[in-house]
Amino acid sequence: MRFRAGQHLRRNADFGAVREQGRRTDCGAFLLVWRTRPLPADGAAAPSLTRVGFVASRAAVGNAVHRNRAKRRLRAIYRKHQLLVRPGLDLVLTARPALLRMEFAEVEQRFVQVCRKLAPPAPAHG
Repeated sequence: MRFRAGQHLRRNADFGAVREQGRRTDCGAFLLVWRTRPLPADGAAAPSLTRVGFVASRAAVGNAVHRNRAKRRLRAIYRKHQLLVRPGLDLVLTARPALLRMEFAEVEQRFVQVCRKLAPPAPAHG
């Protein structure tokens, strides 16, 4: 599935809000921080998209090549399994040093496990 523009956390304030108000789970290869996005003040409908941001610091992951590879891995895993995450959440995935040493399948499995624990998707009606 493709990433749409509305699915990205872009503003520094959004990243900060998730980090300050969100809940965190350390998965070894990455840290997942999430929060439920508050309802709009104007009474509009609940947010329908999950927004996500990816972080890989120089201190934790290394040079630009390693940081980009780490973020690319996290994006690929999220893109493949984004339907496991219920709408209306903001997520920040922060790469850890172990991310590039672990097999892709193991990192993917950890992401799937944590997504199932954090909030099950809404049941489909039809």
